Amino acid sequence: MTTSSALRPIRVWDLPTRVFHVLLITAVSGLIITGEIGGSLMKFHYWFGYGVLSLLFFRVIWGIWGGHWSRFVNFLPTPSKVRAYLADSRQGVQRVSIGHNPLGALSVFAMLVVLSLQVFSGLMSDDEISNAGPWASLVSSTWVSFATNFHTEIGKVILISILVLHLVSVLYYKYFKHEDLLTPMVNGDKHLPSDTPGSRDSTTSRLFALGVWLGCAYAVYELVNLA
Repeated sequence: MTTSSALRPIRVWDLPTRVFHVLLITAVSGLIITGEIGGSLMKFHYWFGYGVLSLLFFRVIWGIWGGHWSRFVNFLPTPSKVRAYLADSRQGVQRVSIGHNPLGALSVFAMLVVLSLQVFSGLMSDDEISNAGPWASLVSSTWVSFATNFHTEIGKVILISILVLHLVSVLYYKYFKHEDLLTPMVNGDKHLPSDTPGSRDSTTSRLFALGVWLGCAYAVYELVNLA
């Protein structure tokens, strides 16, 4: 068993990942609020959607070339990992994960998929009153109808459910399993064994991340203006 004296702060979440997390929370909150209020706020709803799409593109790229623990390959929730984690939980075995635990990883991938579906369906939606997505004129009326129904009904409910589950999970881990998931996402570090690999988080990598996001934002601009 590792003693506390053998632990030291290890950079787990690099700054680009942490900024992504904050911006995504802000943009998704803005999406939900403006979508519910509607009216003159719908123009901001679209802008929040474009912002979310640029962040999703960034996270996919950063999941390949980002810091060690931000890379998808280092937290893939394989069936064997999920089964082992659940078995440990049932037996009361406390295993503190370095990055995302298998259930948290499932939540991350589910969030990325649902947000992608929600954003792309929004691009094709049309309320037949005053708001139409930039792709509504590029696809058939059948697709527009399906996308609108998914975006305003099904996808919205699934997204809000995942967000609530995510929040409840963070609180559950903090107060019942005594594992603070929030603080490391704020300051980037966890106290871990000294031989734990840390995430790259240099000035160069941060500037690279900014360039990646700007490229993603430009890609979104081009996609939005296809029509």
